[in-house]
Amino acid sequence: MSTGADQRDECTDYTASGRKRRNGWLVWLCASRMAVSISFMMFAGALPALAVAWNMSASEAGSVQSAFNISYAVSLVLTGWLSDRLGARRVFLWSSVATAVAGILVAALARSFESGLILFALFGTVHGGTYTPSIMLVAQGTDPKRRGLAIGLLLGGASLGYAASIALSSSLSAIDSYTSAFMICGGAPTLAALAAWIGIRKLPREATVCDTRSRPQASPTNRSASKLLTLGYTAHCWELLGMWAWLPAFLVSSLSVSTDASALTQGIWIGIAIHISGCISAFSMGHASDRLGRRTVLIALGLLGALCSFGIGWLNQAQSGLILIIAAVYGFSALGDSPVLSTAITETVAPKVLGTALAIRSILGFGAGGLAPLAFGAANDLSPTNYAWVAGFSCLGVGGLLATLFAFCLPHSLFGRGAVSSIETTEEVAP
Repeated sequence: MSTGADQRDECTDYTASGRKRRNGWLVWLCASRMAVSISFMMFAGALPALAVAWNMSASEAGSVQSAFNISYAVSLVLTGWLSDRLGARRVFLWSSVATAVAGILVAALARSFESGLILFALFGTVHGGTYTPSIMLVAQGTDPKRRGLAIGLLLGGASLGYAASIALSSSLSAIDSYTSAFMICGGAPTLAALAAWIGIRKLPREATVCDTRSRPQASPTNRSASKLLTLGYTAHCWELLGMWAWLPAFLVSSLSVSTDASALTQGIWIGIAIHISGCISAFSMGHASDRLGRRTVLIALGLLGALCSFGIGWLNQAQSGLILIIAAVYGFSALGDSPVLSTAITETVAPKVLGTALAIRSILGFGAGGLAPLAFGAANDLSPTNYAWVAGFSCLGVGGLLATLFAFCLPHSLFGRGAVSSIETTEEVAP
């Protein structure tokens, strides 16, 4: 059993033994998140080709994506719970290895709607363990003043992977076949597992919260704030995961009408519009929340995301330049609140139950997000042709409005400008 002095020494070794070492493990974790995320969007990117090859309706296509999202949510819950008991380091490593194996199976065996439904559900089941434990490791190992930026960098790396996933899967499936797209994207988690192994070798055996002053109080205010953050995350996931599943198909449809660009060029522009903008927003909005307060940034991004959801469906016949600009703004706003929500929850929940709190948040958020593509597809199928995209994206806009409402209800004393400083000086209350 470690003493308080032992824990202080471990924390010093973890975060204060030099900037080069501290940044080293964070860089490898970000690289792992980027590589594993290259596989995350391969179904959405290849969807136009898959719909033809597998003879799927919009509802069937949505059900495959929903199967992945729902199983991913279950994985987040299980790995969050296990991280509190076995350690985030161990869960992160084994999940990375399992995801690498599952990615290879998808690439080799997914050849029909039925096999795709089963294999993408399996893929989601192991994929979640690469997400929650990585957030825990970064939150526990960074200074509270820079925590938003650090988590933003982690999620920004993921967004780079998403951009590559969309660009590779959409272009390869159009130029060659969806099997080529699956081989490239499905093989990327193998590199992620290698980066995870290198990164966690630089971590102590068990991560600990290094600044005891940053541990949140077990107060009614914090409990209320954590509930609002969880609800906000649920609404955020509904909009984000629905948008990720269907915006690439919308852009392919729109760009094919408004431009003569090749499939490769379209795939690259779609990836840039959706996910490079998301990458920029992840670290910039995380950093902005360190300076302006979590609440302000969440309200602004929620409103902007809702506006994009309700508006983009009307632009199906617009010029390609305008569509891509709006898509970029959409990607920026829909992902930008993710690092802010993740950082804020680490500041309201006691470290010893952080994994469980993230697990509860995940099952609600990704459960709702898992249903969003199915709801979008159903609205698209049932609506008149001229308003099919409008109806689908409007379903997602409800999530943006609810996320804004929950952010507005957050206590300004905890998440307003300058509130991070007050959290740092809060002493932990003994149970």
